Amino acid sequence: LLNYCKRFYTRQFITRSEVNRCIIQKTKRLIDEYFFMNKISEKGLPTSDYCSNNLNLSSAYFEDLFNHETGMSIAEYIQLRRVHLAKERLWNTNKTVSCIARELGYPSQQYFCKLFKKLSGYTPDEYRNPCRTISWQDQYKKSLYSYIIIE
Repeated sequence: LLNYCKRFYTRQFITRSEVNRCIIQKTKRLIDEYFFMNKISEKGLPTSDYCSNNLNLSSAYFEDLFNHETGMSIAEYIQLRRVHLAKERLWNTNKTVSCIARELGYPSQQYFCKLFKKLSGYTPDEYRNPCRTISWQDQYKKSLYSYIIIE
């Protein structure tokens, strides 16, 4: 009986794939809006509960749906999105690394730099000044890879 319930629960994600893709797109827009409206300073980071409430879904169902459709948890997606936004800000602005880290809700510049290097392969300063440290081909490949994952 338990196996039947598990198969039934999983099957709902497969049979509703078009609706699910729509929900994932809405989630991504919701998270982008959250960051661009600078809600981090007021409310902290977006959570699974925040997204599920705005989409009128239960939190458990939303987390399972997001994981099934994207292959990652909502927390992982938010983390990757934050790093992607940090890359854009490093590349397009002259703000300091600590300012960008603070804007994106990181508790410290050191934690931000460590996580940025772990996910991108470069420190924020290396990413900002690629002519000194990174070949353009490597820079393009890393940016393209993160774009594919995030978008």
